[in-house]
Amino acid sequence: MSSRDTGFPRADAEHDFLRARRRQVLSRLANWLRREPDDVNITLPFDEVVDALGWESERRIGLRVIRLDSIVGSVNRGTDFDRRFRPTSGRVRQRWERLAVASRRGEAIPPIEVYRVGELHFVIDGHHRVSVAHALGLETIEAYVIEVRTKLNPAGIRYRGDLIVKDYRRLFLERVPLTGEARAAVIVTDPWDYAELGEHIEAWGFRLMQDEGTFLDRATVAARWYESEYQPVVQMLRQADLVGDRTEAEAYLWVAGERYRLIRTHRWDDDVIETLRARRK
Repeated sequence: MSSRDTGFPRADAEHDFLRARRRQVLSRLANWLRREPDDVNITLPFDEVVDALGWESERRIGLRVIRLDSIVGSVNRGTDFDRRFRPTSGRVRQRWERLAVASRRGEAIPPIEVYRVGELHFVIDGHHRVSVAHALGLETIEAYVIEVRTKLNPAGIRYRGDLIVKDYRRLFLERVPLTGEARAAVIVTDPWDYAELGEHIEAWGFRLMQDEGTFLDRATVAARWYESEYQPVVQMLRQADLVGDRTEAEAYLWVAGERYRLIRTHRWDDDVIETLRARRK
């Protein structure tokens, strides 16, 4: 029980709501003072997350106990609650306090309903119950869970802006269907680089088909590019100390562009690498 508890559930519920509202306002002010992006304090929209990751399938797995801090988003695009499910206005107060009173009288919070994507949960029904549970200091809540499988792993998603990178990566992997080790290795941080890299690999594949006089599907081009182009070049870049603080894919993309812009060639050898390293200086 907090220092504000009076022993009267209705009065304590009112204090709970006002405290949650005050914390939401202070959090919003702190974000503004730190000049953080606008999406830092909003719930992640489920539809946008699944669109970015690529929906594959879903299944109901029944009643589970989930951690409150794993609930990061909502199916509903409403703005009644912030990222930590604190009320953003007085509009939800009546229903919110009714639930808080019941909880303080010892009644269990009814299960909510959520989608699960990886380790993340998105509320379908039960936003007020999640908000009250947070305010009362609970760590877990019961939920009926629908598990959604996606093409991309949702790891790394924190804010709405992170969805841009995931979306461009999904599109890149549709154009260049890498698998296994190759899929995990080719990573860039700027989402626009995925578009440029995809175009580069498609052009490489076109030249390969011209040289061999045969048609190759996207999966074959992706595998051949990774094995005969990407890996040997990255190895040379490591030996020449040209990777730096980039990812290996970013270093590859940079040096491939510079090679063609400065030297007008598609070949790779030690002379090309040395020329590029000298030009960098």
